[in-house]
Amino acid sequence: MDYYEVLGVTKTATQDEIKKAFHKLAHKYHPDKGGDEKKFKEINEAYQVLSDAQKRAQYDQFGRVFSAQGGPASGWENGAGDFNWAWGNPSANSGEVEFDIGDIGEVFEEFFGGGGARRATKKDARRGKDIQVDIEIPLEKVLKEAVEKISLVKQVVCQRCNGAGAEPNTKVKECFSCRGTGQVQQVRKTFLGSYTTIATCPECKGEGTIPEKPCNVCRGEGRIKGKEEIEVRIPAGVDTNQVIKIEGKGEAGRKGAKAGNLFVRIHVREHADFVRRGDDLFCQSEITFSQATLGDEIEMKTLEGTNILLEIPQGTESGKVLRISGKGIPRFGGYGRGNMYVELKIKTPKKLSREQKKILEQLKKEGL
Repeated sequence: MDYYEVLGVTKTATQDEIKKAFHKLAHKYHPDKGGDEKKFKEINEAYQVLSDAQKRAQYDQFGRVFSAQGGPASGWENGAGDFNWAWGNPSANSGEVEFDIGDIGEVFEEFFGGGGARRATKKDARRGKDIQVDIEIPLEKVLKEAVEKISLVKQVVCQRCNGAGAEPNTKVKECFSCRGTGQVQQVRKTFLGSYTTIATCPECKGEGTIPEKPCNVCRGEGRIKGKEEIEVRIPAGVDTNQVIKIEGKGEAGRKGAKAGNLFVRIHVREHADFVRRGDDLFCQSEITFSQATLGDEIEMKTLEGTNILLEIPQGTESGKVLRISGKGIPRFGGYGRGNMYVELKIKTPKKLSREQKKILEQLKKEGL
């Protein structure tokens, strides 16, 4: 059997080319995918030799290596039972070919979902969860920076142990199961033998340490359910569905680990008189027929609650929109403000005095 021919590469192939060829063929001939088991074993045997520089040089010089018993060095052709035994007991392999757990492990993960290459970190396991809350503010509050206080019931740092999880003046010792690594090996059995994966230690939950005497209040968690009042600074010009991130104000982490973050989603309440469109405000104002015809100055209330004078041009028609610069919403994260737009509506009186009717009759005769 020619190892180069088995993998479909030339004798000058690089290690990357050999590895790619191995992965491609391993996927194709894997028994769990309906492939040929015998061919799969040959592919592995070839790869274990050609992926090792020393073994590859020996193979190039002497050809395929055999054990003292005259059979293949790794026992590939002795059946699945012999192969399983050799895989699970590397020291029992009497030949020259050894198994590269790393590369074959990659293939195993894809077929069996092992996840052996992924190692959960202590930071991931202990970090506090993020929290999202929604708050509603009136439109007037977006005109300048505001502070809103919210009260949250969440996981907070235990005051008795200060987040350590241990009773005051007691020690925190190394986890006996994982020897402080936070991880343990798990052996999974497959038809090819035993496959070792890395998992979070169930004793210490991946922390590597266990308190000698757990805290009486938090039971070793370093956190408890509690209430916290938080100040949320809301920038001027904020709009509905914008989210403010406050680092470290989410759930407290386990045993002093980093807390999660707080995300505050803003909802701006609709106003009775003003409609917001981006940074601009829109409103309506009623004027009389005489004001529209002759022109006038009227008082307009702004969102701040102050009054300003608005000049009505002579001959204004109903529906005309006038612009007041700089009286809209502050631009979020920038400078200046939007504009305020006033739509003028000519009010038609429903009741008239005798004198008013007389005047209007006269104007009617004049063509007005």
